[in-house]
Amino acid sequence: MDKQLIDLFIKNAIAEDLGDGDHTSLSTIPSHAEGNARLIIKEPGILAGIELALEIFNQVDSNLKTEVFLTDGSTVKYGDIAFTVSGNVHSILLAERLVLNCMQRMSGIATKTNRIVELLKPYKAKILDTRKTTPGLRYLEKWAVRIGGGVNHRIGLYDMILIKDNHVDYAGGIANAITAANLYLKETGKQLEIEIEVRDLTELEQVLSKGFVNRIMLDNFSFDDLRAAVSMIDQRYITEASGGILEENIAEYAACGVDYISMGALTHSVKSLDMSLKAY
Repeated sequence: MDKQLIDLFIKNAIAEDLGDGDHTSLSTIPSHAEGNARLIIKEPGILAGIELALEIFNQVDSNLKTEVFLTDGSTVKYGDIAFTVSGNVHSILLAERLVLNCMQRMSGIATKTNRIVELLKPYKAKILDTRKTTPGLRYLEKWAVRIGGGVNHRIGLYDMILIKDNHVDYAGGIANAITAANLYLKETGKQLEIEIEVRDLTELEQVLSKGFVNRIMLDNFSFDDLRAAVSMIDQRYITEASGGILEENIAEYAACGVDYISMGALTHSVKSLDMSLKAY
């Protein structure tokens, strides 16, 4: 866990929610009231966000006490208790929604990712996430992908050179884009991998002729063309399939022999896992 990043996230999220005070709690519950609550799982899935929840409770009120029964990555079912928290009731209520929002979202992502991982077990392909994440939540969402057994692609624009179709078009072609990217790395001294997206077998031939990349993204290829592309590349470069890939067809893509499959749906259209924090 990136403590500095998480601390800032929690601080901003609490400030957004709290404003000038939790007037419901202030008006109905004595400030010194003590109580207990437990996190109850309400549907089956993969649990994610426990470590984050503990950090939220600690930042809201370091005197809150937690007892954890389930860890990140656990398979859960309806009725499971993930943890209990005890202490000042105002503090518990202040942390409640942020804990639930984060854990429900992260657990939904981990659950979907884990289903994909299970589908890919007969194949060598690994599942990758993308930058199709919720602004401000990318770190949490990619963390959840890892908990679910997936692999993180680049975190942002800064940790890989990924030459996509627009870059190729603006640069004046594949050869120009690859040459410029390698020159940039030489001039800046940065140690970054270069990946390039190709849209068809003709573009793939241009990349193979040029070289000087680490990974080739095969975007929106048919299954026949994807198999042909894998054969043409012949393990000289890491291969990644992308575009139009769903849970229902991902095994067919994996069967084509690619190394990785990227899937934006891991993070951009996931159902949160149902859970609640209830007093007892």
